[in-house]
Order: sequence, then C-alpha cells, then structure tokens
Amino acid sequence: MFILASASPRRRALLRQIGAKFVSITPSVDEVTDGERPRDAVIHNALIKARKVSEQYPDHAVLGADTVVVLNGTAFGKPRDSADARRMLSLIEGRQHTVLTGIAWVVDGREYTDAAETTVRFAPMTAEEIAAYVGIGEAMGKAGAYAIQGRAAIYIEELHGSFSNVVGLPLHAVATLARTAGVVMEDEDASA
Repeated sequence: MFILASASPRRRALLRQIGAKFVSITPSVDEVTDGERPRDAVIHNALIKARKVSEQYPDHAVLGADTVVVLNGTAFGKPRDSADARRMLSLIEGRQHTVLTGIAWVVDGREYTDAAETTVRFAPMTAEEIAAYVGIGEAMGKAGAYAIQGRAAIYIEELHGSFSNVVGLPLHAVATLARTAGVVMEDEDASA
C-alpha cells in the first residue's frame, strides 16, 4: 500500500480505476505558482507534497502530483472564483493549450520525479456558453477551469497525449515511475 499526497477526488478515482491499493492524505504545503518554468514548478510542487507526507510516514511510498494548464507560457491552476474561471475559459477557448502534471514518488528517502504533457485543442465557446459552464460549478477546483471527464468534453476538439493526465494524474507515467522506484501499486490480492 502507498500514500497519495492529494485531496483530489479525481486522482483517487483514477488510482481506484487501475486497482491501486492506497490511502490519501492531504499535505499542507505552499505551492510555487510563479518564478519557475511551468514544468519545473509542477515537478517541484509534486515533490514538496510527497516529501511533506513522507516526513510523517517514512515507512510508506508516497506519491505527489500537481497539474496546471499552460497557454503561451502562462500557467493556470485552479480558479479562485467564478470570475477567474470565466477569465481562464475565455483565454483557452478556441485555442490549443498544454496540460502539465508533475509526479513524484518518495520511497525510503529516495526521490523519483517526472512530468507528463498533453496537448488539448479547445473548441470556440461563446460568452454565454462559458457563463453556463461555470454556472454548473464543474469549473471550480480544476486546473484551467474545466473537467475533460465532465461536461467540458463537448468542447474538446483534439487531444494528443494522456487523457488521464488532463483529468489530473497521468497513469502510465505514474506506473512507469513506480516501477523505477520499486513501488507495487496494484492490490496483489485482487482478482482480475
């Protein structure tokens, strides 16, 4: 069993989807939001989350993750409020952007990091469509103010890379890095 250093219900759902055996603990950390390149920032944030939980539970493997949406070098995290969500969507609608997720495993004091990158082309949206989407509440708590696994799916014209990365956890990259770190993610007692 490992520890997921995240409160994200989407990350938990993705890990359950693949039969992972884990518990979730939310670390209290100050994330880097600017001053670094987006790729460096998401790896840094994933690592500080994993380190924080590993300090409390040094005998467990700990997975940290951090996701942002990047448009023209500017990173968008979770919107602060509805107005911020509308602003983010008005910037990404009709354009291509990148979703970056940094991942970090801390295992027995050793650290393993990586990042996954997915390119997403968002369809054009009218101001009314943006307001309606934000109004249902799905935009809140999501990097870039949208949930690809929800109603925002109708606005996704094209995607190159990991779908699960856009949801919030690139499963292939996480599993590959887990193997490198010597972490068994799956519940070995579960039947196929």
